Amino acid sequence: MLAMLALIYWQTVVYSTRQTDETIDAEITGLAEQYRERGLAGLVAVINERSNPERGSSMLYLLTDSRQRPLAGNLSRWPDLEVEKDGWMRFHLSDSGQRGSGQRSSGPHIAQATTFVLAGGVQLLVGRDLAENVTFRNRIIVALASSGGLTLLLGLVGGIVLSRRALARIDAINRTGDLIRAGEFSHRIPLNGTGDEFDRLAQNLNAMLDQIERLMAGMRQVTDNIAHDLRSPLGRLRSRIEMALIEEPSTDRYREVLQQTIAEADQLLATFTALLDIAEAEAGNPRAQLAPLDLTAFARDLADLYEPVAEEKGLRFTIETTPRPVEVRGDRHMLSRAIANLVENALKYTPSSGAVAVQVQVAGTMARLTVSDNGPGIPAAERERVFDRFYRLEASRTTEGNGLGLSLARAVIRLHGGSIALEDNAPGLSAVVSLPLMVGNNGEGA
Repeated sequence: MLAMLALIYWQTVVYSTRQTDETIDAEITGLAEQYRERGLAGLVAVINERSNPERGSSMLYLLTDSRQRPLAGNLSRWPDLEVEKDGWMRFHLSDSGQRGSGQRSSGPHIAQATTFVLAGGVQLLVGRDLAENVTFRNRIIVALASSGGLTLLLGLVGGIVLSRRALARIDAINRTGDLIRAGEFSHRIPLNGTGDEFDRLAQNLNAMLDQIERLMAGMRQVTDNIAHDLRSPLGRLRSRIEMALIEEPSTDRYREVLQQTIAEADQLLATFTALLDIAEAEAGNPRAQLAPLDLTAFARDLADLYEPVAEEKGLRFTIETTPRPVEVRGDRHMLSRAIANLVENALKYTPSSGAVAVQVQVAGTMARLTVSDNGPGIPAAERERVFDRFYRLEASRTTEGNGLGLSLARAVIRLHGGSIALEDNAPGLSAVVSLPLMVGNNGEGA
């Protein structure tokens, strides 16, 4: 603001000075024309006419002889001139005889003038009283100072108001943080509804708190499920060994108990292995090891592996692929585990005489592998939750399994830059896996 006011003042001074210079130049031009046409006598008459006090002009004239005795003009004597740059001269003008009695004045003034020497030593001074310029500049200074003072006042008041509002919003965030740190996780940062930066910050923080609360609830659920799923086999294992010790010693009985114990331990190890695989896939460590993989050949190999299992259960197992290779970047071992979990779930929940189908297609820049069945399906409200670790649709948790298959499948698919979705197959369920095609792949839709 100060810079702007200084610029305004400087521009005003420049304009005022230029106007004064142009006025004096125009007056000199006119007097020179009169002198050439009418001579010295005509010049005296013109100066006397233009010096008439009744005209109220701020122009200054003085025509003197060679001894500086006044011949015409509104100055009583030749002033003490101070030469400045560009040929202009400045001097002080007062009522003490340097100004004609007809000119109204109040105190000393500054005048700007230029001089000429005519024929016969006659001297001519043409200038202007700068009192109006000074008055105009003073008014500009007062106006700019008032504007600057008002701006400063408004800036201070506005700054105080804005800072108090900002501090109030920050205090609200701090209070909410204190409550959450004290264990009251349901509190959220209040919104003003203005949509400003603080509201957007509060929305982001509230969304983060919601996500943290969901994750904590999920961790509690996972912890409860782990405790349930591990306590039962460990309890059976301990009871089996304890009963074997209580019964009469028998080599065959000990062998049977040891075999059952190994089976239970294998199930426990499988659970922990699945958890480690999920953690490894979510960490994204093997992504650099992904290699080109033909999804069509991969699906056919998988079908060859599970067709005998389907026939044993009395199910029809079909596969439909594209005529050309569908290449993606993937880890064959990890993808095998993920897709195998989907196929095993389909075989597990499809009733006898049902059908399981595997289909490979190309949709734009994505390869799609779909595993469909005729089982009971999954309610739409539960299709996202079944990807959580240890989550089961069966609340009693008596069905064989650890609830980690779909969690592992999603982690592996996401590691490969793809996605997995569960869709209705009416009746049954379809698990759709989408993976990005390799650049330059020429796969065609089925």
